[in-house]
Amino acid sequence: MDGWRAAAACQEVDPDLFFPVGTGSPALVQAEEAKKVCGRCSVREPCLRSALAQPHPPSGVWGGLTETERRSLERRARRRADDRR
Repeated sequence: MDGWRAAAACQEVDPDLFFPVGTGSPALVQAEEAKKVCGRCSVREPCLRSALAQPHPPSGVWGGLTETERRSLERRARRRADDRR
């Protein structure tokens, strides 16, 4: 287990909060609640880096971003890298 996980704010919350099911309003509200927990977390950055480093991106909210938001972040980073070449 990554050392940062022991200090994660999500350790004090029901893990299901970070894995909303569906794309409707209840799932969006749940994701926003999970992001609030991430917003007060001292290890948000290592959590996000860990999620981005996975060969198969994990589902749910990690490092304050949903799976969709992380994919978007990765696409932007790839475009910036391509623009520098």
